[in-house]
Amino acid sequence: MPSKPSPIGIFDSGVGGLTVLREIMRQIPGERIIYFGDTARVPYGNKSAETVTRYAEQIIRFLKTQEVKAIVVACNTASALAMEEIETKFELPILEVIKPGAKAASETTINGRIGVIATEATIRSNIYTRYIKNLNETITVTGKACPLFVPLVEEGLLNDAVTDEIAGRYLNDLIKMDIDTLILGCTHYPLIRETIAKIMGEKVKLVNPAYETTRELKNLLEKNDLLNDQQIGLEGGQYQLYVSDGAEKFKTFADTIIKYGILSTKTVKIDEY
Repeated sequence: MPSKPSPIGIFDSGVGGLTVLREIMRQIPGERIIYFGDTARVPYGNKSAETVTRYAEQIIRFLKTQEVKAIVVACNTASALAMEEIETKFELPILEVIKPGAKAASETTINGRIGVIATEATIRSNIYTRYIKNLNETITVTGKACPLFVPLVEEGLLNDAVTDEIAGRYLNDLIKMDIDTLILGCTHYPLIRETIAKIMGEKVKLVNPAYETTRELKNLLEKNDLLNDQQIGLEGGQYQLYVSDGAEKFKTFADTIIKYGILSTKTVKIDEY
C-alpha cells in the first residue's frame, strides 16, 4: 500500500527523462524518486506501438517492485503510443507528459499557430494536434519530426556544430509557418533548448511539458494525501537511477544534468520483467 514516503517512479527511453526528474526535484524536493532509463533500447521514436507498449509494461512492472506510489511516463513516444494500454493494466496513478504540454501551449499562443517537434512516432500519432484541437479548435498545429535529436543528445552533443546544423534544417519549416509557440515534444529536447531557442528567435515561446507535468504530479499527490513531508537527503537514497545498459556512461551524463551529483546508477535486466 503506497504511503507518503513511497517513491515516485519515472521512466524514459534514455537520458531525456532526466529533464523531468530535475523538474520534480525542483518543485517537489521532499520526494524519493526511482528513475529508469531504457538505454539499451533507445530510441523509441522509430519503433512500433506494440514494441513501445511492451517496453513500457516491462518497465512499469520493474518500478512496481520498488513500491512506487505513482509513475510518470517521461517519454512522449511512450505517452503517445502506450498510455491507453498501460492505464487499463496497472492500477496505480500513471501520468504522461503530452496533455500537460498541449494545455500549456494552447494557453500560451497568441496568434493561434503552434509547432510541435517530437520523434517520428509521436508526430505520426497526431496526438498533440488532437489534444490541442479539443481545447481550442481554431488553433493551427504543425508537427515536425526530428529523429536525430535523440541520438545527438544521448551522445552528449548538446553544444555542437553538428547539432546546430541539424536543428537549423529541422526548424526552418516551422519558422516559415509563423508559429509563436513551440512544444518540445520529447523530453530529450529541453537539453538542447538553447540551440532551439536561438534558431527560432525571441518571438517564439518554448513549452517544456516537464514543468506542467510536475505541477500535475504535485496536485495528484496532494489530492491523495501522498505528498511526502519527511526530509530524506541524498545520503538516504532519495534518488535512485537504473538503466538497461551503460550505467557508468549514464551516471556521467546525469551528473551534468543533476548538478549536485548522482550517487550511483545500476543496471537492470529489464527483459526479465
